[in-house]
Amino acid sequence: MGVVENTLFPLRIKVLGENAEYQVVWRQMQAFTQQRDENTPDEIWLVQHSPVFTLGRNGKMEHVLAPGDIPVIPIDRGGQVTYHGPGQLVVYLLLDIRRKNNLGVRDLVMRIEQAVVDLLAHYGVVAEGDRDAPGVYVQGSKIAALGLRVTKGRTYHGLSLNVDMDLEPFQRINPCGYAGLQVTQCKDLGIMLQPFELAGELCECLATRLEYPLIEWLQGQM
Repeated sequence: MGVVENTLFPLRIKVLGENAEYQVVWRQMQAFTQQRDENTPDEIWLVQHSPVFTLGRNGKMEHVLAPGDIPVIPIDRGGQVTYHGPGQLVVYLLLDIRRKNNLGVRDLVMRIEQAVVDLLAHYGVVAEGDRDAPGVYVQGSKIAALGLRVTKGRTYHGLSLNVDMDLEPFQRINPCGYAGLQVTQCKDLGIMLQPFELAGELCECLATRLEYPLIEWLQGQM
């Protein structure tokens, strides 16, 4: 059977909640991606993780400076090391990009970045992506990190947006492999909302940039 056009499916949104164990959600993403077929709608999973550092496939331990009691987990996305913790909105994108006229990975990354830029612009914050260092930045400080895994045209992992969190753990690493890279968050830019309060609007921005005509919030997940 050929690839079904993406316009036939809604973009499904699932809220996994707070303090989710990273490895459990990671394995669920892998299983979903392995088991899906051409008729499986794309999904976005929204979550806040318990404190964890994750190290991408090409990541170097030298960028993990002093993790202390926070675990370091090598994983299968691209990129270097980043931090996840309470107060950060993590957005996992489980997409079949073959259904979007074989959307290229670089174009996909740029569209995801632009969705975050759109969200921040709504609150009067000027942000931009970076072609050489994927993510979203406000005056040079990183507010959102991005790392994907693409296998057979299907993606998982995704985006993390710093909302209202303790930024200290970022000082224990070279964020995304860049020594001295400063990070920021929505709270420090005057956006006084919690992660899941921003989630709906961010999903709308993502659906627009990725050209999904319909969002479906899965029942029982909020």
